[in-house]
Amino acid sequence: MRAFSHLMNRFRKDQRGNIAVTFGIVLVPLLAFMGAAIDYSRAVRARASMQSTLDSVALMVAKDLSSGLITTSQIDAKAQTYFNALYTDQEAQAISVSATYAVANASSGSTIQVSGNASITTDFMQMFGYPKMAFNASSTSTWGANLLRVALVLDNTGSMAQSGKMTALQQAAPQLVTQLSGLAQKPGDVYISVVPFEVNVNVGSFNGVSNTNATWLRWDFWDLNNPNQSWSNPSYCLQSSNSTLAKAECTGHGYQWDTVHTAATDHTQWNGCVSDRGDTLAPNTYDVNNTVPTSLATDFPANQDRRCPAAAVLPLTYNWTTVNNTIAAMSPNGATNQTIGLLWGWLSLLQQSPMNAPAEDPNYKYQHIIVLFTDGLNTEDRWYGNGGSTATQVDSRMKLLCDTIKANNVTIYTVQIDTDGAGVSAVLPYCASGPGNFFMLTQASQIQAAFQQIGTSISQLRVAR
Repeated sequence: MRAFSHLMNRFRKDQRGNIAVTFGIVLVPLLAFMGAAIDYSRAVRARASMQSTLDSVALMVAKDLSSGLITTSQIDAKAQTYFNALYTDQEAQAISVSATYAVANASSGSTIQVSGNASITTDFMQMFGYPKMAFNASSTSTWGANLLRVALVLDNTGSMAQSGKMTALQQAAPQLVTQLSGLAQKPGDVYISVVPFEVNVNVGSFNGVSNTNATWLRWDFWDLNNPNQSWSNPSYCLQSSNSTLAKAECTGHGYQWDTVHTAATDHTQWNGCVSDRGDTLAPNTYDVNNTVPTSLATDFPANQDRRCPAAAVLPLTYNWTTVNNTIAAMSPNGATNQTIGLLWGWLSLLQQSPMNAPAEDPNYKYQHIIVLFTDGLNTEDRWYGNGGSTATQVDSRMKLLCDTIKANNVTIYTVQIDTDGAGVSAVLPYCASGPGNFFMLTQASQIQAAFQQIGTSISQLRVAR
């Protein structure tokens, strides 16, 4: 500071004219530089605010378009409306905003690009012939680049009849179907399958075509004369107090099946039920993996459970009427085996026997998703549980399956509704692909909001600058 003060004193006292001339020459560009820096910082701030606003506008317009709230002819006007409501910078002038739409093609999704141009009035640069400083920004929102394959795995157990749960599910699920199908730009962009489940699943037919003669079925655990075809019949499952067990579960639990009666051999009378596959539980892993059925151990055991879901499994389709009809046909009955429902949901996404999903175009990326909805805890599978109380062994099998599914790049959403105070499942949060993918509900009225949130998550848009 002393040196600077000394220098300024010398400058003040100096009588030589060349010092003043030199200072005058230096002062002009110095002021121009400082003024430009100030004006530039103002323009940068205004542009940053514009960029943030355009990001939001692009997302909002794209969401409106993909949801059917606006048409392509309304895109530009809607972008301007949103921008006017969100952009608050007072210094920007001569603002113009435009939006353009590009439909999806084989290499990219649909896009909304929103561009903005504006300027500020300069404070300093106008003295040097620059009264305005212009700036611009743009943002692009892309969606539909990933085609969707979604499996709805829906609880059809007896407890779904309580507290209005089945009714609420049958109202909410079609709304999710509408939300997801609306993302399709053309038929086949979105496919949905439906897997109703209890201890077993019903695969008696696919799209109305009988599977009685399917090569992936095995019949050695099937018996038409199961006692549980009528609750008053005597039990054929010896050593068990649970007279509702069909042959596959009876023998799987280690009980003896009474063979005194004459077993029917007419498979056309099969009610469509299959149970968990595998000869024995250990070292069997076929109940928790996607091995293609090619042998007795890997085939799916036909069963004759009287509680078999009324609605058969529906393979992937974009016939939304068929999807909704399947959901409407569901009826509550039986105990809970989420593992088998989850497995068949996964199988429905795969291009292999038994479900044979439609071929996928190599020019596109596909998003594979399972939405598992259930109102209870696992109580029974082919080997474990009594159908009434929680079976931790079934949970353990399910965790193995969830690990495998997630390792194969399938996103899982799990929804639990607990209206009787049983508490959070030990396995459903684990199976969800992330904390935000698990939904815990306590009232049937919450199902619709949960499904809407899942639909929004699936159709989530991304910003690409």
